[in-house]
Amino acid sequence: MSAGWRYRSVSRSDVGLVRDRNEDDLVDRPDAGIWAVADGIGGHEGGQRSSSLIRERLDALPPVTDPAADLRALTQGLQEVHAQLRAESRHGPRGSTVVALLAAGARFVCTWVGDSRLYRWRAGQLERLTRDHSLVEELIASGTLTPEAARGHPLASRITRAVGVGDDLEVESETGVFQPGERYLLSSDGLHGVLSATLIGKLLALPDLDAAVDGMIAAVKRAGAPDNVSVVLVAVEPDG
Repeated sequence: MSAGWRYRSVSRSDVGLVRDRNEDDLVDRPDAGIWAVADGIGGHEGGQRSSSLIRERLDALPPVTDPAADLRALTQGLQEVHAQLRAESRHGPRGSTVVALLAAGARFVCTWVGDSRLYRWRAGQLERLTRDHSLVEELIASGTLTPEAARGHPLASRITRAVGVGDDLEVESETGVFQPGERYLLSSDGLHGVLSATLIGKLLALPDLDAAVDGMIAAVKRAGAPDNVSVVLVAVEPDG
C-alpha cells in the first residue's frame, strides 16, 4: 500500500518442460512497490548466478518513495551487477535480461535491458510498454518483419543488450501514472515468446490474479514450454 493506492501482486516461476534448471529469478515486493523479472543467460550456473545477483540487489532496495528518483539507485545497482558479472566472465558466460517496475502512489517507472517485458492491461486492452533489445525487434522497426511473424522466429532469442554483456550497460526507462483497475504484467520470454498477445490479454481479464497467473503457466506448458517461464502480475487500485 502506498500513498492512497493499494498494490496486489502474484508471481510464479517455472522451469518449463525442456530445460533441466531454472535460470529465471523474480522480485515480488508489493509493500515496497518493487517488482522484477530477470532471465539469466549463459547456461546453467552462469544464468542462475546472473539473475540471482539482480534479484538480490533489488531485494536490498528500500521501499519506493519517488519512482523517478529511486530509479537512480536501481540503475546504479544494475551497473554494479554488470561490472561484477563482467569480472566473473572468465569463469564462463554471464548475463541476464531484466525488467523492473517501481511504484509509489499513482506514479511508476519501469526500466529494462534485453527482452523481458512489461505489459499493461487497461479497460480490456493489452499494451506492451517495453521495446525488446533484440535483433527481431530491430527487424520489426525496419519494416522487414511483422510483429505476428516475430513470435517463434529463428532469431527470437538473439538479444542485443543484457546485464553482464558488453563493455557498457545501457538501460531504457519509461515513466507513467496508474489508473484504477489496471494490471501490469512482467514476464520473461518463456511466456510472451510462446503465447500470443490475444491469449495473454484473455488470461489477464480473469478476475482472480492467481487464476490468471496459473492460467498463463498452464497455457505455456500446453504449448510445450521450451524455456523457463516467469511472471509477476500487479493489480493497482486507489485505497478505499
